[in-house]
Amino acid sequence: MGPRPQPEPGPGRRSGPPLEPHPELTVDVRPRDARPEQPRPARRRSVAEDTLTPEEWRAAGYTPPTGIPIPELTAGAPGEAPWPDRMRTLLRTPMSERPAFERTAREMHPSAAVTRNVPRILDLTLRIGELLLASGEAAEDVEAAMLGIAHAYRLDRCEPQVTFTLIGISHQPSLVEPPVTADRVVRRRTSDYTRLNAVYQLVADITAEEVTVNDAYRRLALIRRNRHPYPAWFLALTTGLLAGAATFLVGGRFDDKAWLVFASAFVAAVLGDRLASALAKRRLPEFYQFVAAAMPAAASGIILSFNDWGLRGSVVITGGLFALLPGRALVAAVQDGLTGFYITAAARLLEVVYLVAGIVIGVIMILYLGVGFEAKLKPDESLVGISYPPVQMIAAMVLTLAFATLLQTDRRTLALVTLNSGIGWASYGALVYNAHVNPIAATGVAAGLVGLFGQLMARYRNGSALPYVTAAIGPLMPGSALYLGMLAFAQGHSSAGLVSVFRAAAIAMALAVGVNLGGEIARLFLKLPVGAELPSLYPAMPRRAAKRTRGF
Repeated sequence: MGPRPQPEPGPGRRSGPPLEPHPELTVDVRPRDARPEQPRPARRRSVAEDTLTPEEWRAAGYTPPTGIPIPELTAGAPGEAPWPDRMRTLLRTPMSERPAFERTAREMHPSAAVTRNVPRILDLTLRIGELLLASGEAAEDVEAAMLGIAHAYRLDRCEPQVTFTLIGISHQPSLVEPPVTADRVVRRRTSDYTRLNAVYQLVADITAEEVTVNDAYRRLALIRRNRHPYPAWFLALTTGLLAGAATFLVGGRFDDKAWLVFASAFVAAVLGDRLASALAKRRLPEFYQFVAAAMPAAASGIILSFNDWGLRGSVVITGGLFALLPGRALVAAVQDGLTGFYITAAARLLEVVYLVAGIVIGVIMILYLGVGFEAKLKPDESLVGISYPPVQMIAAMVLTLAFATLLQTDRRTLALVTLNSGIGWASYGALVYNAHVNPIAATGVAAGLVGLFGQLMARYRNGSALPYVTAAIGPLMPGSALYLGMLAFAQGHSSAGLVSVFRAAAIAMALAVGVNLGGEIARLFLKLPVGAELPSLYPAMPRRAAKRTRGF
């Protein structure tokens, strides 16, 4: 055969001799052993790489060529510290700087490909967060719990967000996928610390990778269905016991008339509780419930003042105030403000203002009537005396026991709460009457001790600190100062009334700040989430503060 004819050049065809293959693009089909060894090009090294060490790169603010080692949590359950401290560290760290979660050996196995139902995990996270927020937990602890649950179920890129009535969480699978967001509204708030501890235990088991999603749903349903540990009639009697114990606390006397004052405060508190419960069944707002609950105690104090027997009607009114002051909401509001959740803190403080305003309106209406009829109310009767310090100590512990029962605290926790209250009240008495310290400063120190020991007790029991703290600060609440302010307003002394009201606000602020500071001091003794367990190659990640702004 002759040579193959070349096609005629047409449109789009290049004329001329055929192209020769480029020598560098030619494929060598010879075996690898028969190929001549080609010299490898030398790798170029930059001057900066030869002269700067990784420490110098990091100090200059640049990423070194070898990269920055990322701190990792320990395998499986991350660390030995309780989950609130571990997750709070992650929560206070930006998402781009959070350490990766190192999985268990079972989960890291290639055959352990478990599908993740993202909407179901987010729904479980929101339901648990709703229970925690409704029980009075601080916003930071609620976010820490939500982050811990999502983290345990392998949703690492999550951002929880908590406000006073709305909680939400967003999960972004990657930078190229759309985020998944879910929200939930908290409409009902309950004071059940037994349920709160059960939720804490559930979160602890989830973060330790011991509970599946389905099992967590079953346990959460059981927690919701569980009844309160104490019946309604028992709680009504406990309210009376709280008000009666407060009469011994603020009166500081143990004589034949003290028991009549105790009985009057007991009956008035029970009557106020039943009246508020009746209004609650009629769906009236909580503000009107507090107005109605404060009236019987004020009326009982006015009735006792219409005699010359010295039955101390002011003590009855003050005792009724101790049973109504919202200490739980106040502590949570200040804690949210100190940790940077200003919107939630403002909403909770506004709630406290409305509740206290309801108490003031209910009491001052009766006081105006009593002053109009020339009731013999003596303000100095409601000041704490020093005649019988043992009586006041016992009264403070009984008041705390009743308060803890009203908060539905577990029976096994009541003894520790009462002991913590005794420590706080003894410290306050020693500072005020022996060391002659200002009562406001003494309140802050005593509240700090209550917060410190409450946090340590919570670590010992692996639960929330609220059951050990909220009821223990009950004897330190500013009931006397608030009553003196209302009485001064009713008698037409506006200046003295404002002084007493501001004094009550200062005591309440010192109380809440002291509790928060005591808890933070207690965490100084706890182990960090990472540190000792890390190899020397990885630097320890410090516990970040809750500071959201830098001042510029």
